Amino acid sequence: MPKDSKSVRPAAANPHPGAVEAALRWFGKHPSALREAEARVLQHAAERRVVTRRPGTDRDELTFGQRLADRVAELGGSWGFILGFGACFVAWAGLNSYALARPFDPYTYIFLNLLLSMLAAIQAPVIMMSQNRQVAKDRETAALDYEVNLKAEIEIMALHDKLDRMRDEHLVSLLKKQQEQIDLLTKLVQDGNEKSVPPATAAGVDDGRTAA
Repeated sequence: MPKDSKSVRPAAANPHPGAVEAALRWFGKHPSALREAEARVLQHAAERRVVTRRPGTDRDELTFGQRLADRVAELGGSWGFILGFGACFVAWAGLNSYALARPFDPYTYIFLNLLLSMLAAIQAPVIMMSQNRQVAKDRETAALDYEVNLKAEIEIMALHDKLDRMRDEHLVSLLKKQQEQIDLLTKLVQDGNEKSVPPATAAGVDDGRTAA
């Protein structure tokens, strides 16, 4: 079972520069200060691997006591158990009150109360064992859900950063092309102005200035 998601990850001797940058970018702290779940999510995100895994323990790996506790809890919380015990109580009371001439447990059914007390004393701890294991399994599932949500959030933020970077690069490229087109148009206009002045007109102007 994984450790608590709030446990702090041991400090790394020489963390990778990319890991340091990612930890500062997404969590605002050094990799050595990351919790175990955060460090695992960050590693899976950097390696492009899924963080989802199956929670809990396989049925075949349970001990006999754990399987017995689960079975007792499952049976004790069923309508079959309630109806069966109710039938047993009615049969017990009917036998000892009406059917038998010499009842083995006459009213007030002291022996039945003793059996029920013993059953409750044994059944309650067994059910609590199963409940405690279920609580631990729920806690593990919640920790796995936290890791999945955290990785999804990191992936979404990284995707937004990538889109913003692509947009900025596209805008820079457009501005560069626009400036090239402006420079080309300016050059064409200048060349057109130079070609639009006739050489004879320019010579006549020079002769008039000489005569004056």
